[in-house]
Amino acid sequence: MMELAQFVRPEIRTMRPYRSAQFEAGLVRLNANENPWRPPGDTTAAGLNWYPEPRPARLTAALARHYGIAVDELLVTRGSSEAIDVLIRACCPSGTSEIVICPPTFGMYETYAQIQGAAIRRIPLQRENGYALDVDAILAGWQPASRLLFVCTPNNPTGNAYPEAEIRRLAAGLAGRGLVVLDAAYAEFAEGGCTPDIIRDFPNVVVLRTLSKAMSLAGVRCGSLIARAELTALLGRVLPPYTFSTLCAEAVERGLEPANARAWQQRVQVLRAERSRLAAGLVRAAGVKRVWPSEANFLMVEAADARALVATARKGGVGLRDFSWDTYLPGCVRITIGTPDQNDQLLTALGVRT
Repeated sequence: MMELAQFVRPEIRTMRPYRSAQFEAGLVRLNANENPWRPPGDTTAAGLNWYPEPRPARLTAALARHYGIAVDELLVTRGSSEAIDVLIRACCPSGTSEIVICPPTFGMYETYAQIQGAAIRRIPLQRENGYALDVDAILAGWQPASRLLFVCTPNNPTGNAYPEAEIRRLAAGLAGRGLVVLDAAYAEFAEGGCTPDIIRDFPNVVVLRTLSKAMSLAGVRCGSLIARAELTALLGRVLPPYTFSTLCAEAVERGLEPANARAWQQRVQVLRAERSRLAAGLVRAAGVKRVWPSEANFLMVEAADARALVATARKGGVGLRDFSWDTYLPGCVRITIGTPDQNDQLLTALGVRT
């Protein structure tokens, strides 16, 4: 089996992890310097005067069941963004390593690499081929200093997902050479694609998931880093204890209950249908040159004048995201799929009859 520890900085492998106070049912808690009384207005089940679990065991188990993996293969993070930070800090020695990204893509990969002092190798998506991955260029361009490849699928902000065969080819080609990080924040909105159990076939694959999109829990900030147990154990050393709050843990556990899960799954289906309807309407809007295919909860639109399109929508009470500043996204604007009424408001603002 591949030795996964080789991808983690030696300082992390040899460090002595911090040991927080251990909590045991049935014992009075006088070992963590907590306040013994609940604060006024506290209605949580666990009590806000107590520290949450150093690692949220119940929540981890619930998320592992949700994704169909083992408990020790999942690390709970504050959004999938924190998982990106954890990976870069744990795997990239400052000044001597690099990450590989495929722009245009999620900007936080670069931000966290810059904070860590890791270099950034950019292998652009093939715009002329629908923003496809350049698998040959990634494999040929991999260097001894390359540690992490970030692949966002479906990709933000282009919206397209990559074929599973390409992901598997990358994972096989980089076996023993680096980690392939699949950022699957928008996976629930896509048809098929890689599932977390890809780690069974490829130990060097890490999958990132979030509850911010499909489950409507952006304000809770709950993400999951999914990898082989050997790797999650080492990556968990980078996280301090008590990182996930009691309020957030209880909110997520409620969201994963069967009745609530059915509700958000139904909403995902509505958003997917609205994605198709909104795309059909936007192609009729003045100044829209192209609506790119999407498997996420947003559409990327190419406009003759992106700033004008954003300004027109704003006059109609709708905010859009202008990406035309990005050299890889000329004239492009990203549009999140809203409720049917919100989407109608946007179309009306752009002069499209609904």
